[in-house]
Amino acid sequence: MFAVPLGDDARLRPLEPWQAEEFLAHMDRARELVDEHIQLARAVTDPESARALLTSYAQKQAADTGRLYGIWLGPTLVGGVLFRVFDATAGNCEVGCWLEPAATGRGLVTRAAAVLIDWAVEERGMHRVEWLVSAENAASIRVARRLGMTRDGVLRQSYPYRGVRHDTEVWSVLAPEWRARSGTPS
Repeated sequence: MFAVPLGDDARLRPLEPWQAEEFLAHMDRARELVDEHIQLARAVTDPESARALLTSYAQKQAADTGRLYGIWLGPTLVGGVLFRVFDATAGNCEVGCWLEPAATGRGLVTRAAAVLIDWAVEERGMHRVEWLVSAENAASIRVARRLGMTRDGVLRQSYPYRGVRHDTEVWSVLAPEWRARSGTPS
């Protein structure tokens, strides 16, 4: 299996159905922080639901419509990044993330998301990479900024979560912008 070094004894690698128990243990550690903004923690509550979520992303990867990767710090799964949406025909995708409290503040999500964006743009020819985030999620908004993304706008009260309608900020980076940022020729 491949692993991409992220520095500081961290690495990015695929997160697959056979890792359901490890994923569930991680989600139990991450649950309170993750549940604040996204439904992932509510979707993974036991071994069966952990395996189901990982299987759904394995199926998305097989269909070329999404992918899921874990972030390990040493031997411990501490977070992840994903292509929630991946539309190679249109040249658009959406990157997302989550992290457990013990791994915050290290730049792991920024570095892991940059690996995904670089692959999407350079290997798969994506033109637009989006980052959709709750307007209340300041940490995730900071990641979008560090990735050189532009805030396209706000989808007001676009999704109900925990009994409240939330605004979604839409951030994006276009392939020419990403290449200019990373020094890759167009």
